[in-house]
Formats: sequence, structure tokens, C-alpha cells
Amino acid sequence: MAAVTLGPEGTYSHRATSAIADNGEIDFRQSVTAIVDAVAAGEYDRGVIPIENSIEGSVTESLDAIAEYDVAVVREIVTPIRHALLAQGPEFDTIASHSQALAQCRSYLEREYPDATLEAVASTAQGVEFARDDPSVAGIGHPANADGDGLEVLAEDIQDQDSNATRFFALAPADERSTGGGKTSLVVYPNANYPGLLLELLEPFADRDINLTRVESRPSGQRLGDYVFHIDFEAGLYESRTQEAIADLEELAENGWVRRLGSYDTEHVVE
Repeated sequence: MAAVTLGPEGTYSHRATSAIADNGEIDFRQSVTAIVDAVAAGEYDRGVIPIENSIEGSVTESLDAIAEYDVAVVREIVTPIRHALLAQGPEFDTIASHSQALAQCRSYLEREYPDATLEAVASTAQGVEFARDDPSVAGIGHPANADGDGLEVLAEDIQDQDSNATRFFALAPADERSTGGGKTSLVVYPNANYPGLLLELLEPFADRDINLTRVESRPSGQRLGDYVFHIDFEAGLYESRTQEAIADLEELAENGWVRRLGSYDTEHVVE
């Protein structure tokens, strides 16, 4: 099974992807949008993207990409995030990592390195590569990223919360969308704006005792104040109550659309 995820090798996305790439064939892209595009085009069997972090919340590029491209969500992967400070030595003036990693370690960095320049790069692994090449740069990544020559682990578990974890979506081409699984994700574009709209979108689930695990709005890009809604809930598409709730949503979104990303189960990747 060929899979694609955020690179370079050694990212947390890479670690999550290893759980589903049976033959270890994993390619890398530098953006979430490029990954989703490649899966939608059928270039890969699977793509793995970060969707939500327990500290910093949803990854907006991921939300926008799965709303734009027609793909299926076939699995949810949850992995703990263990951040370490990696450098060639204790003397450096720049700390480079993914913007979410920098934010997840904000308190530590402000306390221990208040004068350091924080540089957001494409991935945690890319920041570690910069640190490996330049003694004036430190990276933030998994402690295992220090394996090999040149880098020291200066501090471990520097994230602000010990419970730090990230959800990843395993994507597949749209024709592999499943109706079976414990969770389901939808994207809803009502193409409307009036008092009580959000309440009306949520009532079909409450009326059928379906537990919502995430509701998030993103700008549609069409006009100011116009939104696309991402909804995750604990029920499968095969269930009659889910089908009834979606039918109600489609009536509310008659001028827009409802996209079923698919039903799936959750896998926890423990180091």
C-alpha cells in the first residue's frame, strides 16, 4: 500500500503513517494540500494528514483541503506527541520547527529561551534537519530524531501539556468511502446565513441521540461571513439515525451541499 504524508522522514505524520503502510512504502510532500490532491488524483492508496491537536486545536490547512477535494476518510490515527529540544550543542540563537510544535512548547520556550528567534518551517523534521546542518539552530521534534551523528537531546517532553496528542486522518480515493465504523465526518456548506442556522444544523443529531465530537466552522472563501462546517460524530453512516440526520441536513443545505467523508474506526499508536 503506497502512502504519502508530510515530510521529510521523521515527522510525527511519518510515525502515524507507518501504522498503516504495511510494506513501508511512504512518500513525502511538503504541504497538506499536496497530499490531499495526490490522493484525490489516485496517485496513492493512502494519505495521512494531521487534523487536530489536543493543545492547539484543528489544523486549518487540513480542514480546507478536505473540504475542497473529494476524498474519503478511512481511519483515524491518534498518536502522543513528545517534543524534545535537539541541537548540536547548548549554544544556538534560533529554534526552528513546525508552527504547531512551537505553539505547543510556548511556555517552555518563553521560560528557557526568551531571546531565541523562533522560526516556523514546514515540519518538525525539517527543523531538525536545519539543526543538524547549522550549529546556531535548534530543532523541536521527537527524541528519536536525534539518532545519528551530530545532534544532542538537550531537553525532553518540553510540550506544555503532558497529554499532548494529535489526531490524523488516513485518506483514500473517494470510491473507497466506507459506511461502517464508530465515527463519521461530514463537511456541510449551507450557503445561507440567518439567525438560528447553527442550531438547526445541530438539532438533527441531538434529536437522534448522536454525540458530536467536533464542530468547527471555516470561511467558505465565497464571501465574508459565509462558512463551511466540519462535523464529527459517534455513529456510522450505515445507521438509520445517521441517514435520517443527514437527510435533514441536506434539506437545510438545499442551496449548498453536504459531503460524507466516510465512517471509520480509531487506532491509537503508542510508542
